Amino acid sequence: MLLRWLVMLVAVATALGVSPRSAMAAEEKPPNILFIFTDDLTCQAISTYGERRRLLNTPNIDRLAAEGMRFDRCLVTNSICGPSRATILTGKYSHLNGFYNNSNSTFDGSQQTFPKLLQKAGYATALIGKWHLVSEPTGFDHWHILPGQGLYYNPPMIRHGEPVKHTGYTTDIITDLSIEWLQQRDRSKPFLLMSQHKAPHREWAPALRHLGWDNDREYPEPETLFDDYAGRSKAIRDHDMGLDRTFTDLDAKLRPAPNMNEEQLKAWNAYYEPRNEKFRQAKLAGKDLVRWRYNRYMHDYLACVKAVDESVGRLLDFLEQEGLAENTVVVFSSDQGFYLGEHGWFDKRWIFEESLRAPLLVRWPGVIKPGGVNSNLVSLLDFAETFLDIAGAPIPNDMQGRSLVPLCRGETPDDWRQSLYYHYYEFPVPHRVRPHYGVITDRYKLVHYYKPDVDDWELLDRQKDPLETINFYHDPAYAETVKELHAELDRLRQEVQETTEPPRRAYGNQPFAGEPPLPKPAKKAKKKA
Repeated sequence: MLLRWLVMLVAVATALGVSPRSAMAAEEKPPNILFIFTDDLTCQAISTYGERRRLLNTPNIDRLAAEGMRFDRCLVTNSICGPSRATILTGKYSHLNGFYNNSNSTFDGSQQTFPKLLQKAGYATALIGKWHLVSEPTGFDHWHILPGQGLYYNPPMIRHGEPVKHTGYTTDIITDLSIEWLQQRDRSKPFLLMSQHKAPHREWAPALRHLGWDNDREYPEPETLFDDYAGRSKAIRDHDMGLDRTFTDLDAKLRPAPNMNEEQLKAWNAYYEPRNEKFRQAKLAGKDLVRWRYNRYMHDYLACVKAVDESVGRLLDFLEQEGLAENTVVVFSSDQGFYLGEHGWFDKRWIFEESLRAPLLVRWPGVIKPGGVNSNLVSLLDFAETFLDIAGAPIPNDMQGRSLVPLCRGETPDDWRQSLYYHYYEFPVPHRVRPHYGVITDRYKLVHYYKPDVDDWELLDRQKDPLETINFYHDPAYAETVKELHAELDRLRQEVQETTEPPRRAYGNQPFAGEPPLPKPAKKAKKKA
């Protein structure tokens, strides 16, 4: 039957003067796109990445790698939640899309985004879960989002501008709503579904079913858990994101997660309170306190990842059951990496590998050879262009990334990037990480820390120092490398169009020491009755 249909199609196409290949392509429906996006999920927590510490098995996320491609150097351009999301939507750096930080940036929804372009190309578009860009989403036929950071339990949400209250665990709810939309979507159109989780963002509140999941395991410690930052810039030493200094009672679950109902709180306290009482009686200090916090952090953070992994499994199973798997590209990623105790830290922000590198797994049946691994420098900057290319839609010239479709096909263009520009702005709150920018290559990172009280350069050599604890900038043996990287950094700044001082609003709500206060926003005029 299929052969007869192909013969007829070729005959009709030839009679009409149309290429048979083009005629067959026209009959094919463009691929659906399922984008599963997490918040603060790091490669160290995903078993397919094979990190030295075996922290967690993630069988459903690993399934994407086994059936698709794992990208090992997917890098971000500004390691913080909102800016990464804005970069994905626009295919542009923070200084061009206008979203620099989480402190006072608001996404301009009137600007060009890839969901809007997919709508024009005939796609049904939906966004469900975490948004975190302040303004209301645009470019989506359907949206149902968490306000701000969102809550782990019984989350208030906003559906097309209207408040909605849900009961349950947020990761599960986002998955339920994603499947519900897939069931009710316009089936005459290909779809883009962005299913975006809060997890595993701070304060890492596990689902009740995962309390005690690790049987009070003592986790292997990162080699730099007690990093003393010797020989490093003040920018590295003077932070506020360490397990030794910044970990709150809420982080440690000495206080329960907010917004639980009575039944949920009872189950929560039944697990945590006996362990908390044992901790209080121990009166730990110094390294013993850091180790206790580290193990509590690992229990909670990784439990949140377990729920995400289960969500991925549910979505993949749904695609199979509905006969959608073969024509759906599944992309799994995160807004950046995260520290799991490396350098004594949690959180992100730095240009160092743990926060710079995001997981990226892509399954595309019939295009990607199963089990592929790619080590090219790719970026969240490339996602918009990739989605448009998958859909066969034009890619605007003003986007700054590149489509990953050739890499998915196993082809690396001769002119693929060998370096990437990075710029982090937000200071001083919440974690006192100094603004810095730099150039990243496969081996090196040249970094400039600036404002308000530093003006330091660092050279990191991942080959000689994979833990990134040594500054080689002033080592005479690296003089030529430093010179070359300075030239490359200058070239990249020209290329990405960031050659002037960022506006003061880029750094957040607070001025630097000695500077005048930032101007207050103008009050809106009251409408006359």
